[in-house]
Amino acid sequence: MKLLDKALLMDGDAIRRAITRIAHEILEKNEGIEQLALVGIRRRGVPLAKRLQEKIQEIEGTTVPLGALDITLYRDDLTTLDVQPVIHKTEVPFSLHGKKVVLVDDVLYTGRTVRAALDALIDIGRPQVIQLAVLIDRGHRELPIRADYVGKNVPTSKREVISVRVMEVDGEDGASIQDMVD
Repeated sequence: MKLLDKALLMDGDAIRRAITRIAHEILEKNEGIEQLALVGIRRRGVPLAKRLQEKIQEIEGTTVPLGALDITLYRDDLTTLDVQPVIHKTEVPFSLHGKKVVLVDDVLYTGRTVRAALDALIDIGRPQVIQLAVLIDRGHRELPIRADYVGKNVPTSKREVISVRVMEVDGEDGASIQDMVD
């Protein structure tokens, strides 16, 4: 099975604009940055969270705490992954207690990644509230999870794949939709 590019959904400028809008929405909903913290889900959620942190600092003049969360061991499909799944480091260098945590990821699909991230966060500490920011929401939820902040809603079929690329991981910014073909 291979993937064929179908359409470009977001270029680098569109991603930048979405990050700017989401940063403003986060600040508005939380009435500023008091007790606010960002936690990116590894891999592409981390650079997106870093960009949100930078945009919020640009707007507010103050840096909010930033963490990185590895959810590998919390996944409900761990046994279907590689025999030796790659474990990355979770880095949350601040207490979650009483924080308004914004969990950041690239694509929201079934909700299973977010569920695993919620379990991982709760194991670290007890935030006041957890909100979810995603660059793209593609639908097809299997769990009752929704994003508080969305860069772009993209209705998809289950045979389509959303590919998000970020400069920090992939050497370019963009998001495209691809078709799975046999």
